[in-house]
Amino acid sequence: MNTLSLPEPIAAYFAAEHKPDALARCFTAQAVMKDDGHTHTGVDAIKTFMAEASAKYNATSVPFALEREDGLQVVRAQVTGNFPGSPIDLSYRFRLERGLIASLEITA
Repeated sequence: MNTLSLPEPIAAYFAAEHKPDALARCFTAQAVMKDDGHTHTGVDAIKTFMAEASAKYNATSVPFALEREDGLQVVRAQVTGNFPGSPIDLSYRFRLERGLIASLEITA
């Protein structure tokens, strides 16, 4: 099986998906995250959103593709959890800045 080689902050993000404190350390202080029709700005807002989503959906993400697009790192991942339509493939569009995630947009 081929192992996907992700940039460090992105690998750390997926490794921390059920650990809000570890997840928060992946982002810049003023990071912006867009997911599920909402925008979350700043580490505290992102941490709160991710903790609530983790508790509600208990989702697990398995990245399977990485490409660059317009200066972004775009990861495709299969997400399985307690939500309608599971499993689903989602796109994670990361903009990295100084070794951290500056922005993230998650779309179907």
